[in-house]
Amino acid sequence: MAPGMNASFPDNRSNIRLPVKDSDTGQPENVSIRPITAELIMQQERDFYPQKGVPDPQTENYKYTLGPGDILSIIVWDHPELTIPAGAERSAEQSGTVVNENGTIYYPYAGIVHVAGLNVREVRDLLTKALSRVIENVQLEVRMAEFRSKRIYVVGEVRNPGIKRVTDIAPTVLEMVNQADGFTDEADYRNITLTRKEKTYRIDLLALYENGNVEQNVLLESGDVINVPDRQLNKIFVLGEVNNPGSLLMNKSRKTLAEAISDAGDVNNNTADPSQIFIMRGNNGTPEVYHLDARTPDAMLLADRFPLQPRDVIYVDVSEIVRWNRVISNVLPTLSSLSTASGTSFPLFKGGR
Repeated sequence: MAPGMNASFPDNRSNIRLPVKDSDTGQPENVSIRPITAELIMQQERDFYPQKGVPDPQTENYKYTLGPGDILSIIVWDHPELTIPAGAERSAEQSGTVVNENGTIYYPYAGIVHVAGLNVREVRDLLTKALSRVIENVQLEVRMAEFRSKRIYVVGEVRNPGIKRVTDIAPTVLEMVNQADGFTDEADYRNITLTRKEKTYRIDLLALYENGNVEQNVLLESGDVINVPDRQLNKIFVLGEVNNPGSLLMNKSRKTLAEAISDAGDVNNNTADPSQIFIMRGNNGTPEVYHLDARTPDAMLLADRFPLQPRDVIYVDVSEIVRWNRVISNVLPTLSSLSTASGTSFPLFKGGR
């Protein structure tokens, strides 16, 4: 009868059926309510940072491989006729050997050589073997004059978004973000997305920065798209019997239950029921409901260790006596109006028929 929400559940399951993922399909189900205990917090701390499903970093054995458009600088010592002189007016890019669209180059005495997919060392060995048929003791050097065949796209909350060229330095996520001059102040480190060949992966660089999870520093490929979203979706909502209900923006996706309640002005000591604090979570596909009984001050130590996630909803229920008082306060005006109406006298009709 009282206005407002009522989060007190008669059992350990939610009152309404919520959409729950079961494998690849969804079905309605009453979600279990999990009490916040020390064991639960220890489990969440173990599972907080690791993120699975990202591609294998594979950065140890990285070697740049040539592709169409790359420019090579090829020098054969003691044979200037085979080396196009750069001169004072020509750069190495202008005088170098360009890899054709079909992945080949032409070099004197070696003819047409397919170099796409090879690294610089393999090209040097290939040309040395080809030139050894006409030149004794070949001394040959191959260098990259310009990297042009591979590109990665970095967009979103970085200071210099755009197309970034892949070089002989391993093109990891961190390397590409550094080439984009770093993050802006609104960047969300935990929800970076990598799009590769119609598949999208979520990368958590905050886990790399703070927990040393090197699996998040993925080795990128040509054509990959890195998107750094803003942090406006990293909000939590504090409702119910708190002094300042509303939404709160998380800093780097980090905030505990105790911090959220404190930022909302603390619970209202006159109306709140500290034994009925609930956290509703549904951003991972499977809704979850957590319950904290904070009737004693030391229970807030659990709240200080309970990590929140973006889009969590915190609700502090009203105490039963306050709910009853609200019922009475809503009923009394109606009773007063009925009492006034029933006691109204009509002088014109007194003694009349």
